[in-house]
Amino acid sequence: MAGNARKWWRRNKGRINQQQAPTQTLLGKNLAQTEELLRSLYTNCSDIVFRSFLIFGTTPALLIYIDGLANIEELDARVLAPLMAGRGNIEMSTNDFLQRAIPVSKWHDINSVEACVESISCGYPVLLIDQQELAISIGLPKWEKRSIEEPAAEGVVRGPREGFTESIGVNTSLLRRLIKTPALKMERKQVGGLTKTYVVVAYIEGVVDPSLITEVNSRLDRIDMDGILESSYIEEMIEDQPASPFPQILSTERPDVVCGNLLEGRIAIIVDGTPFVLIAPTTLFSLLQSSEDYYQRSIAGTAIRWLRYLFTSMSLVLPSLYVALITYHHEMVPTSLLISMASSREAVPFPALVEAMLMEITFEALREAGVRLPKQIGAAVSIVGALVIGQAAVQAGLISAPMVIVVAITGIASFMIPHYIAGISIRILRFPMMLLAGTLGLLGIMLGIILVVVHLCSLRSFGVPYLSPIGPLKVGELKDTLIRAPWWMMDTRPHLTGEPNTYRQASGLKPGPTKGGESS
Repeated sequence: MAGNARKWWRRNKGRINQQQAPTQTLLGKNLAQTEELLRSLYTNCSDIVFRSFLIFGTTPALLIYIDGLANIEELDARVLAPLMAGRGNIEMSTNDFLQRAIPVSKWHDINSVEACVESISCGYPVLLIDQQELAISIGLPKWEKRSIEEPAAEGVVRGPREGFTESIGVNTSLLRRLIKTPALKMERKQVGGLTKTYVVVAYIEGVVDPSLITEVNSRLDRIDMDGILESSYIEEMIEDQPASPFPQILSTERPDVVCGNLLEGRIAIIVDGTPFVLIAPTTLFSLLQSSEDYYQRSIAGTAIRWLRYLFTSMSLVLPSLYVALITYHHEMVPTSLLISMASSREAVPFPALVEAMLMEITFEALREAGVRLPKQIGAAVSIVGALVIGQAAVQAGLISAPMVIVVAITGIASFMIPHYIAGISIRILRFPMMLLAGTLGLLGIMLGIILVVVHLCSLRSFGVPYLSPIGPLKVGELKDTLIRAPWWMMDTRPHLTGEPNTYRQASGLKPGPTKGGESS
């Protein structure tokens, strides 16, 4: 029996295609044989508990659970105690048995070995009864989880302070608390043959386009891999163009950001075990927007948004522009400034391109070191390291002072990008832009910008143009792109795919005094 069980497990554990369910091994009535089969599957698993006992002192039964994933206190009080201390003749084949003997609200019948293994692995204890072909999965899971905290990478001055956790149940409840309607649908599925990771596809029925739901589910069902440990696994498997440096799916830790996108007709993908929720489709302008843009006054939000666009552009081209001017285009620099820059570079032994490359690589190394080090010393090491290394390099004549200023401004500009993954894309493109500037001057910069824009125009995120609503131009949607219009003006939601679901609020909501006089 044990040898057959191992062969069965080797044969079925690799079947991870969601479209092809493995052959089901039905449970038998002989409890001893079923126990031997399950024990052989869990060989060398010290955390698996097999608890044998007698129901009402007469009927043999077996309770199986994972130590650390099951609520042992509730299991003892609500399952073992009533069944072991009770008396009576209850018909085991009826559902009446659980309703009368076990005070547990969540349970369901299972009839196969595979279902038993899945239930046990998810933290649900399984009760097997002699001479019964059905086992009982009891809803008493319990595991340690992190409390709800403010996301460290998406802080705001004004706005909610709640962030997602690694528990998919907590994350879905945070969304339910903000969007209180049965139109909020959450479809659950499992991805990963060995990890059996729960994935929830959330959307608002009647707002999202049905074809988008079909496309997302189709891409998720195509995933055929052993394990999903983080949402980035899924992100790389379902995006449109994986070779692009730009992310085509938005990831966030904030429930308010997810709800805002759901209300605009997008889909959220929640993965168990990670606080990062995926949002599709997305655009370049969505990646450059912060949730706080919608919590500040519209004038302030518009000003900050334009400042963010400006510094994002500087983050991409500023070092390249400096290299091009110093190397090829001296005539474009004012004479007094050119003399000052030339004097500062007099002792520098490297060309401007090599100088810029060395400084940028060093700055990126310091930034990465600050992220990986413990929080108590990470910030201090990155700041002190930049100051000390920069000052020492200038005094040693290895780097010019203007280059240090340019790299520092570029670093500050990259910090203004709200989403970390979007900032990485700009940082990666900065290096080929510097190479083009060092070899072709301003012509190389223009060539690089043209290539980037052409690539952005060709990108799609689940069928939505990446530069929408700029390209193709949708004038009506510019009020939430180039500016952040007041809420009373944004009565239409963006058109993403399929038939547009246009209106999200009533028109004519502009505030003002009550007609006929002042409001009381």
